[in-house]
Amino acid sequence: MTPRAADGSEDTRAAAAPQGDGGPAWRMLALLAAAELLGMSPWFTGSAAAPELVARWALTEAQVGGLSTAVQLGFVAGTAVAALLNLADVLPARRFFAWAAVAAALANGALLRAPDYRTALLTRALTGLCLAGVYPPAMKMAATWFRARRGLAVGAVVGALTIGKAAPYLWRAIPGAGLATIVAASSWAAVVAALAIALAWHDGPFAFPSRRFAWGRVGEVVRSPRWRLATGGYLGHMFELYAYWTWIPAFVAASAVAWRGDPAAAHAPWVGVLAFGTIAVGGLGCLWGGLESDKLGRERLVMLAMAASGACALCIGLAFGRSPLLLAPLALAWGFFVIADSAQFSVLVTESVEPHAVGTALTVQVCLGFLLTTLTIQAIPPLVAIAGWRTAFALLAVGPLAGIASIRRLQARRAA
Repeated sequence: MTPRAADGSEDTRAAAAPQGDGGPAWRMLALLAAAELLGMSPWFTGSAAAPELVARWALTEAQVGGLSTAVQLGFVAGTAVAALLNLADVLPARRFFAWAAVAAALANGALLRAPDYRTALLTRALTGLCLAGVYPPAMKMAATWFRARRGLAVGAVVGALTIGKAAPYLWRAIPGAGLATIVAASSWAAVVAALAIALAWHDGPFAFPSRRFAWGRVGEVVRSPRWRLATGGYLGHMFELYAYWTWIPAFVAASAVAWRGDPAAAHAPWVGVLAFGTIAVGGLGCLWGGLESDKLGRERLVMLAMAASGACALCIGLAFGRSPLLLAPLALAWGFFVIADSAQFSVLVTESVEPHAVGTALTVQVCLGFLLTTLTIQAIPPLVAIAGWRTAFALLAVGPLAGIASIRRLQARRAA
C-alpha cells in the first residue's frame, strides 16, 4: 500500500522516510515523548495529594480510590465521544493534542478551588475527559514517523507518559510539598506540553489519510476479528495495570507500617521514592518492550510481559511487611513488566484496521480498557478489608491470564 499524506494524496516522501539515528523522525519522537510526559502528569495528582485531601474532608480509602476512578471515568467519557465523532481521524492531531492539554491543565488546577469532595471528583473527571485528547492521538502521531521501528516509537511514547503519570508522586516526596505544589506543577507541565506540540510538531511521511466523519466507523472497527483479539489482550493487560498503579503506593506505605510497627513509617521518604519508582520504571519497561517486539514479534512480547507481570501479582503479597530490600525489587519488577507490553497492543491495532480508521480504532480500544479499570480500582479496597494486602493483589493475575489466551488466538490468525 502506498503511504498517503493527511489529505489522502500519495506521499512521495515515504521512500526517503528518515528512520536512522539523528534523523527528523527521532527528533520528532523526542519532542512527542517529552510532551506526553508533561501532558499526562495531571493524571495522578489527586492520588498523590490524597493525604491533604483526607485530612481536609475525612475521606475513607474507598473515597481516595474514587479520586482515581473519577479520572478513569472522565477519560472513558472523553474517548467514547472522540470515537463516536471520529475526532482522532478528522481533526489535525497537533491541534487536538494542544487544546486538550490546555483544558486538562485548567481542570486539574480547579482541584485547588474545590470546596468539598464531590466538587473534587468533578474536577478529576474533567481532567480525565480532557486527557482523552492527549493520550490516544499521541500514539497515532508517533506512527506517522515510523514503520519498521513502530513498536519502539510507540513504546517510547507510552514510556514517557508512564513517567509523567508518576511525576506527582515524586513531587510528593519533596520535603514540604503539599497539594498546591503538586497541582501547580502538574498543570504547568501540561501547558508546556501544549505549547511544544502546537509550535513544533508536524506529522511524518507515513501520515494516515484523513476522512470525513462517518457514524459507521466504530462499527467498521469492531467488525475486524484481529482488532477484537488485540483488544481482548489489551483488556487483560488493563485489568491489572491501573489497579496496580493506583494502590501500590498504599501497599508500600502499609507494608512499611507493618515492618516497623509504627504508623509514622508510612511517611518515610523512601516510601514516596519507591511509590514513584514502581510507576516510573515502567518507562524503561516500555522501551524494552518496543525493542524486543520489533525483534521477537509483538504477540510473543506481550505474552512474555503478561506472564511476568501476572507472576509478580501472585508473589508480591509474600513481601508485605518485610524489609524494603525484599519488597522493592519485586515491586519494581512488577512496575517494569506491567506496562512493558502496553504500547504493542496499540501497534497491533494500527496493523489490524484500514489506515483511515486507525485513530478511531485506537480510541475505542483505549475507551474499553479504561472502562474496565474503573471496576478493578474499586475492587481492591474491599479485597483488602476482607483478605488483607497479602492476598488482594493476587486477583489481578486473572487479567494477564485472559490476555495471553486472546493474543495466542491472534498469533494463530496472523500466522495463518
